[in-house]
Amino acid sequence: MTRGADAALHAFVDGRRTALFRSAYLLCGNRDEAEDLVQTTLVKVVLGARRHGRLDHLEAYARRTLVNTFISARRRFWRREQAYGELPDIPGHSADRDTGLMVRAALAGLAPKQRAVLVLRYWEDLSVAATAELLGMRESTVKSHTARGLAALRAAVREEHV
Repeated sequence: MTRGADAALHAFVDGRRTALFRSAYLLCGNRDEAEDLVQTTLVKVVLGARRHGRLDHLEAYARRTLVNTFISARRRFWRREQAYGELPDIPGHSADRDTGLMVRAALAGLAPKQRAVLVLRYWEDLSVAATAELLGMRESTVKSHTARGLAALRAAVREEHV
């Protein structure tokens, strides 16, 4: 790999780490696990880019690697443990913090693919077609995962308010 390509790869990692972390946090619901997921994803992206010698569509490759790494980690039996009792790092407004915690808890209760679809569609602001392409599924599957995931989120949030 040339110096210019290596510098471009380094700039990509520096520029996208925070955005990938935010998506990973929404997927995982745990700061430490999200950091591990981003680190694993960036290692895979750097190795893949160096192996193939191309930097085309690096953003999409990084997102797909992040989601695929998350989903494959959720399939492993030993990853099914749950962490409890976390405090927020930065105190915020009471209503916003409570709502955010409630939504993240509801998001954590979804199946990994539904969670991935919702994060890509509403956090990353990808279209149905882009999400389907990224996850390797049909657009109708993305739509059904979106509808079911949103219904489950609404039910969980409604249940918390009652």
